Amino acid sequence: MINNKPVLRPETLTVGYGYDPNDHMRAAKPPIYLTSTFTYPDAETALRAHDAYAAGNVAAENGGFVYARLDHPNLVMLQDRLAALDHAAACAVFNSGMSALATIMLTCLRPGDALLHTTPIYGGTHALMNTLLLPVQDIQPFPLPPTASESDLIATATAAMKHGPVGIILAETPANPTCSITDMAGLVRLADTIELRQGRRPLVVVDNTFLGPLLQNPLEHGADLTMTSLTKYAGGHSDVLAGSVSGSFCLVEKLRKTRTLLGTHLDAHGCWMLLRSLETLSVRTERAQKNAEAIARFLATHPAVEAVTWPGLLPLDSPTRRVFEQQCSGAGSTFSFSVKGGREEAFLVLNALKIPRLAVSLGGTETLVCHPATTTHHAVPRERLYETGISEGTVRISVGIEHQDDLIADFKQALSRI
Repeated sequence: MINNKPVLRPETLTVGYGYDPNDHMRAAKPPIYLTSTFTYPDAETALRAHDAYAAGNVAAENGGFVYARLDHPNLVMLQDRLAALDHAAACAVFNSGMSALATIMLTCLRPGDALLHTTPIYGGTHALMNTLLLPVQDIQPFPLPPTASESDLIATATAAMKHGPVGIILAETPANPTCSITDMAGLVRLADTIELRQGRRPLVVVDNTFLGPLLQNPLEHGADLTMTSLTKYAGGHSDVLAGSVSGSFCLVEKLRKTRTLLGTHLDAHGCWMLLRSLETLSVRTERAQKNAEAIARFLATHPAVEAVTWPGLLPLDSPTRRVFEQQCSGAGSTFSFSVKGGREEAFLVLNALKIPRLAVSLGGTETLVCHPATTTHHAVPRERLYETGISEGTVRISVGIEHQDDLIADFKQALSRI
């Protein structure tokens, strides 16, 4: 477990951590370093820089910069800030959430390994596991049931180890789009049990996209790596693609080396946009979460709605509620609801909405809605979708920062079409 918890509070860290104006011509805000390469003062420095890189130091001599694919100033600023927010020793930033996840898989798994993952899982992740890792490297994914007991987890792990060593336990919590909660401490215990049986400890990796570092810190609950799609809440304006992975220095350095070989780093302008957007993350999170609560409570009482998954509505005496309160400091603003009927009724509602935009992704200032079964989770087999609580009537909503009364009125008129 990594516990590099900073002294400053998250609201302060998001505004200025990792940037010192004195190091950048005293500019009040970070400049954008739009250069692909950096000069050496002399040939001897160039030799030392490349000797250092060959020895495993991605950021080497000459102020730490050689070539932008290895590292660049805006990348360092962003990684430092995100590491502080994730309470991590180090962070690696990538040009998308999927490239971040793929780099974890390619770096930390070996051909013939097994991979345990919670369900439901994002459609892109499912496709990565089943169309690249499995057929190309014989890395077999094994799904864990959404409400698995400890004995169920061990049984699935035992079956997985018959295929090969378990290399990673991947948890998406809260899950997309059902918001099912996975006990991270339970997965850490499972990793310990697997280590005793196979002699190699699998990494516990948590996809923290739905809540982000302001509302959940997986490393504090024993995870080895926390992965976040920065495209979502960190970016917050639906105008940049990025992803990050935080953890120990040793693990993150391995990921950075793979990133250099693949060329999946985030460019200077993208880093600058994220540094700018992080400054308002706390106020956007607060406003969107307040809106989400109002909309979730409205939907939960509407006669045309069958179920609402916003975690804040979990029964107070339920075991899942206890895990949620232990792991999370808020319920976030992305969840799903199921309309009575099926696809036809869900499409009626989606097509009738006027304020939310019909699109994939989440975490923007604007409210977004989509039909997971035919968009974000299209690649997942139907039977797997239904088993994990995603039906043809499921609608995902990412609540933005508009006025909640306007949003509720719009959902009310759309639901009246059913």
